[in-house]
Amino acid sequence: MKHYAALLTLSLIWGMSFLFIKLLLPYTGPWGIVFLRCFFGVIPLYIILLWKKRTEITKKLPWKSLIFVGLLNVSIPWALIGWSEEKISSSTAAILNATTPIMTSFIGFLFFFILLSKKQWLGILIGFAGVLTLLEFNIIGLFGNDFIGIGTMIMATICYGVASQHAKKHLNQVSILVVAIATLTIGTISGLIGMVMTSSFPSGIFSSFTPIIAIIGLGIFGSGISNLLFFYMVKEKSAEFATSVYYLIPLTAMLWGYWILNETLSANLFLGLLFILVGVYLSGKVKGKT
Repeated sequence: MKHYAALLTLSLIWGMSFLFIKLLLPYTGPWGIVFLRCFFGVIPLYIILLWKKRTEITKKLPWKSLIFVGLLNVSIPWALIGWSEEKISSSTAAILNATTPIMTSFIGFLFFFILLSKKQWLGILIGFAGVLTLLEFNIIGLFGNDFIGIGTMIMATICYGVASQHAKKHLNQVSILVVAIATLTIGTISGLIGMVMTSSFPSGIFSSFTPIIAIIGLGIFGSGISNLLFFYMVKEKSAEFATSVYYLIPLTAMLWGYWILNETLSANLFLGLLFILVGVYLSGKVKGKT
């Protein structure tokens, strides 16, 4: 029951994250969002570490794997999502983000020797049909005007899939708190580097309550607490179970986008979501390993 409570809580937090990203983008670029959400997300985790007087951070850790997961589960996909939401609605971004479990299963097959059943392959194909529906079946556009938006969101889900499978295989013996702290610290550093390289520093973020609320939502809740919940589920259950949170995120994100941002909920949007969720359901269970 604890695992499902964590799953529901994470879906509520991450569902709001797409709204917060959209609200914060006018004040900072994608790399600024990575830096702010990682920086404000990791601070409370360091406080928890000190309060509990934990020593795992000083022990010998698999730093190569931690850096790899930090880049592919935090830095790169969060920058890609920010980049995507400059072109597409938060609702569309959340729906595309729901393909993460499908990508996780596919990547598990390609690189981690996880066998997929016929039902799972069918789920992958149906999920891809959902993406095509959002593209209005203009697949050529994915390599043109729609790449920044839909294409970059797909790239973010691929990053998540690789990071989840790698974490399950190589970080399962590392403390959840340490994994969250290490990956968010790596995200903070890479976000700062990204801002310097692109000369896109935050401006006016303290001029109103909107960006402040967005930073708190993305940082403390959307990054700090959510990372603890995510890696808890990866460790205690599986990468597939943890990424099944993407079933629920689009529904929350669509409602927030509609209520707060007045985003349009088109029939195409719902049809694409339906295809993707069916694909996620069918591709969700792992058959075995070779």
